[in-house]
Amino acid sequence: MDWVPVVFVIFKAVALGLAMFFAIKWHYDQGEKGETLALVRTGGKVAAVFALAVLALAVFAFFLSSQLGLDLSL
Repeated sequence: MDWVPVVFVIFKAVALGLAMFFAIKWHYDQGEKGETLALVRTGGKVAAVFALAVLALAVFAFFLSSQLGLDLSL
């Protein structure tokens, strides 16, 4: 087995793990400052944008697959 993918996967896992840790720590520290209402409002906005993006992607995928002639029936 080649060693390059193993090293890159380990590096990616460590880098993403550290980034997630510091992002969660930063957001937790920001929430302790008493800005809980703003934090909840921002979280709601992010969730709504994410839901709309997922819905738009699903509609686009359905439209594209129907235009390509794929059988979409169950």
